[in-house]
Amino acid sequence: MTPTVKTTLNSRTHSWATPTTPPAELSGLEFLQALIDGTIPPPPIAATLGFTLVHVEPGVAIFEGETGEHQYNPLGSVHGGYYATLLDSALGCAVMSRLPAGRGYTTTQLGVHMVRPAFAHTGILRCEAKAVHVGRTVATAEARLVGANDGKLYAHGTTTCAIFSIAP
Repeated sequence: MTPTVKTTLNSRTHSWATPTTPPAELSGLEFLQALIDGTIPPPPIAATLGFTLVHVEPGVAIFEGETGEHQYNPLGSVHGGYYATLLDSALGCAVMSRLPAGRGYTTTQLGVHMVRPAFAHTGILRCEAKAVHVGRTVATAEARLVGANDGKLYAHGTTTCAIFSIAP
């Protein structure tokens, strides 16, 4: 016999601006800095999942995301897909920060290693990514996902990205 579970419905709302693609005249670093400065609106996924780009420099991107129950998997911890999304975002932006105007990227491989669960009370997760290699057609990067409050490692990952022209 299946036990009866009392549930309480919660809700979460968010809004977002119309998505903006990088203008061909901006370098990756210039575009990402404009996101941080607020002159270009963040991508919709940032509002949906509750994370933001907080720092960028050539070859480095740092994101922060607040954990919450809305990210829980059936086991009652933050879903691994949230970890993967934070890692993929930071890794890709670390690569993007090294791209000249008119060049774009897409993830072709994402490796994620989760080492500890996060919960709603974990608070802010900070994802720090660094580009390892950015060539003409391929780039790689590595990142660590750590608790901003406890300094613990929650996950780490790597990416391979394809580099391509976005100029008309």
